[in-house]
Amino acid sequence: MKKLKHAGKMVLATALSLTMLAACSTQTGVAQPSASAGSTPAAAGPKKEISASMFDRGAVATAEGDYENNRWTKWINENSPVKIKWVPVTRNQAQPKLNALIASGEAPNLIWEYDRNYISQLANQGAIQPIDDYINKYSTTFKAYLEKHPDLKPYLTINGKMYAVSYERDTVANHGIWIRQDWLDKLGLKAPTTLEELLDVARKFKDGDPDGNGKADTVPFALSTSATSIFRTLFFTQENQWYVEGGKLQFGRVLDRYADSLAFQKQLFDEGLIDKEYITDTNFQRSSQLLTTGKAGIYLANWDIQAANSELLKNVPTAKLVPLESVSTKYGKNGLYQEAPPSVFTAFNSKMKEDEIKSAIQALDWMLKDGWISLKNGEENIHYKTVDGVRQRIDQEKFTKEVGYASEYALLIDYIMKPEQIPLMAAKDEASQNYAKQKAKSLELALKNKYRRDIPFNPDLPEMTQLIATFNPIAQQIEAKVVTGGKSMSPQDGLSELRKEWKRLGGDNVEKLAQEWYEKNKSMLK
Repeated sequence: MKKLKHAGKMVLATALSLTMLAACSTQTGVAQPSASAGSTPAAAGPKKEISASMFDRGAVATAEGDYENNRWTKWINENSPVKIKWVPVTRNQAQPKLNALIASGEAPNLIWEYDRNYISQLANQGAIQPIDDYINKYSTTFKAYLEKHPDLKPYLTINGKMYAVSYERDTVANHGIWIRQDWLDKLGLKAPTTLEELLDVARKFKDGDPDGNGKADTVPFALSTSATSIFRTLFFTQENQWYVEGGKLQFGRVLDRYADSLAFQKQLFDEGLIDKEYITDTNFQRSSQLLTTGKAGIYLANWDIQAANSELLKNVPTAKLVPLESVSTKYGKNGLYQEAPPSVFTAFNSKMKEDEIKSAIQALDWMLKDGWISLKNGEENIHYKTVDGVRQRIDQEKFTKEVGYASEYALLIDYIMKPEQIPLMAAKDEASQNYAKQKAKSLELALKNKYRRDIPFNPDLPEMTQLIATFNPIAQQIEAKVVTGGKSMSPQDGLSELRKEWKRLGGDNVEKLAQEWYEKNKSMLK
């Protein structure tokens, strides 16, 4: 799921754009990582060159260069057995940009996305090629990794062939709910555990002047448009997820309980418990500002919001932001949204020749064996030190500036995050340790309750992909009218409109095809 996959990174990018541009204006004197920084230098001699896409999140400080040329792109080309030319695509426009590059014949050799449906679409279009035989022939590290993680194979398989490489996420946690503990304490409130208690806390945050400035200017809930999916999760539904109901595959956005999620969101809006302008916030910029300026009491975003928390403490040193467990509704308690195990899907351009494929596999094997360590952690004794087998950051600010963006280049990683490791990995200053404890708790709570996912991934159907792409903007307009339109459309009327549009656009046929796909692949989906 992509809604909040990088909410924390979006916040990070916002923070960096405000702080790093002021502090750094030239590239002069930027030290390069040493050749020994977590890697074995490649053998001497001319290297083959390949190209690869990557996400531009605006997180490279000016002094570091840009996404195409910086200390880490140079380090990769010095240490990898293959040179890599990086092709940045803006994160929130990645798929349209990649589609344009593919259509013009200028797409890079390696194309990656978090969205398996998009990779499936490219496979069905012939834009990427199957790689089973090449992995068997040329890979060592990834081939062995896949044998140790066989649960990845179904996700990488499309139409019976493997079309991408991937790796187990460091964590499947995604969504997070954060609340101002100092506001709860001031108003004598306990952390809410039910939907009703959450509403009660929000009302008291609105009316109780928790920031103590004598003005009615606090916002109980701050969130971006993409974070509304957290409300859906509470009601065991997601807008683009399929569920098995009575043996039948059904689309989340047209289920009965979807209306309940809209009703809750509408209630928040009508009572003034939610930022009235949230619908215009598509990149967490406004919601982050409400949080970091001390005006928001409950923040819906990612489970890790380190940059936003740091900014809040600069503005409100007495603030105490803590993670909140998912609350229960009449349907029970669902886990906050959790991703499927695979991380990014890296696919091979169909125009690649065998020698280019061999080079790409060599680069990916190197990345999985050695390269990811420095790209994720930085350089030992400069950005981290090893303590009891754990890589511990030395200076968080230095790491954020010099290493924070480097993980974008790590196409394969062999690492699983555990909550108890987080404080050990964090820098030892008081602020870093305080947040690390909350981050560990946030991860623990994000994984505490099982998230309902009836099938591991959506059907590989071009008809479905096309329908959802057409249906989504229409559905968003209907939902906005329900939530913000007063009495103009009730949640139940909104659901009726959603179903009407779904059916008009071919929903019945897609449901039929999805059910056939489900019956055919049921054994693989367990």
